[in-house]
Amino acid sequence: MANFDLIMPKMGESVAEATIIKWTKNEGDFVKTDETVLEIATDKVDSEIPSPFEGTLVKKLFKEGEVVQVGAVIAVISSDAAATVSTPASTSPVKAESATAAVAEQKTEKATAVVSDFSGASKFYSPLVKTIAKEEGISLAELESLAGSGQNGRVTKSDILAYLPNRNKNGATTASSESKASTGTQETVKTGNVSVADNTVLVQRPAVSVGAGDEIIEMDRMRKIISDHMVMSKHVSPHVTSFVEADVTNLVMWRDKAKKEFEKREGEKLTFTPLFIEAVAKAIKDFPMINVSVDQTGTKIIKRKNINIGMAAALPSGNLIVPVIKNADEKNLLGITKAVNDLATRARANKLAPDEIQGGTFTLTNVGNFGNVMGTPIINQPQVAIMAVGTIKKKPAVIETPQGDVIGIRHFMFLSLSYDHRVVDGSLGGSFLRKVADYLEAWDLNRPV
Repeated sequence: MANFDLIMPKMGESVAEATIIKWTKNEGDFVKTDETVLEIATDKVDSEIPSPFEGTLVKKLFKEGEVVQVGAVIAVISSDAAATVSTPASTSPVKAESATAAVAEQKTEKATAVVSDFSGASKFYSPLVKTIAKEEGISLAELESLAGSGQNGRVTKSDILAYLPNRNKNGATTASSESKASTGTQETVKTGNVSVADNTVLVQRPAVSVGAGDEIIEMDRMRKIISDHMVMSKHVSPHVTSFVEADVTNLVMWRDKAKKEFEKREGEKLTFTPLFIEAVAKAIKDFPMINVSVDQTGTKIIKRKNINIGMAAALPSGNLIVPVIKNADEKNLLGITKAVNDLATRARANKLAPDEIQGGTFTLTNVGNFGNVMGTPIINQPQVAIMAVGTIKKKPAVIETPQGDVIGIRHFMFLSLSYDHRVVDGSLGGSFLRKVADYLEAWDLNRPV
């Protein structure tokens, strides 16, 4: 029997590492082809790593909770299928006669780096983080003062890169550490890519009493990430929200007429979401300065070439995830519908790839799904705007006709846009929102299905 390496696969262009959250097989267990060996986590997405061949798991090279770089050997499987190994496109298992030696060498190098650079470290730091710290002259004490956004507070590449522009301005990290030590109640809040300590802002967390019968629930990993991201967004961006009420009667009537034929012909359910996304993509082309980001210095605007619209989706767990429809403006209604249905289905089944929740330039959230008439959503950083659509309700309205005004029943909904007032003023934000409403109100009843 020959030994083969199980490799941490490449999971997206921007994903360099993953955390092992659970081994589903133990050493000595028999593994079938395509059977799950372990579960990993990258940002909000959990994934399963299957075995590309049949055999016995002889060695696990990392423990649960450890962070592993893409391309690293994570396990060794003994197999007779040397000539018939099926290799997934994202992985490239190779013969592992020297697998244990290679991993031992890798771990020795890692240990040497820790001893020479951060011998007294009380936390785990990835080789990349330590390399950046070494190149930037960051001491161990300074590194350990950073609040990390990774699992169990681990400092990530994003954390240290976000810290660098501000580290020499006013000693923010040192100040926050001393304050926390002296008061015992103030904490540095690390949120997403920006820590509050970077800007010398301390958050006083209120004391919370626990009464008899109260239940204490530990946040799961995804809820902690969402919590950090929301706090960071409110800290980074001054939020302003504008509202518009739109008469979407034509839109509702067209969809009611078209949805059965559309589903029969295309095999896809036609919800309102693709219609909203199409209108948003059109309005972004009219107002491209909504499709921007602000760089980490806060002084430069990055105007995005692509229109990638994220759609907030509620998961069965109660958490939220935002899969992204890439180049939405280049898709027709069928293409948008297929993308929406596919991403929503796989989001609920926890089957999204890491790249599918990254790269968004604008976000749409449908609070109408929960019967809400409007919302004031928090911006999904590093974007500068997010739009919420409320439930569609019938209302009596004054209708202008050539014969005079009459009262009729119309379908109305509220649209709300939260935007970053650093770069989006009321004129731009309000005009963009009005344009989206105009596209929805002007929906052609005779549009081909």
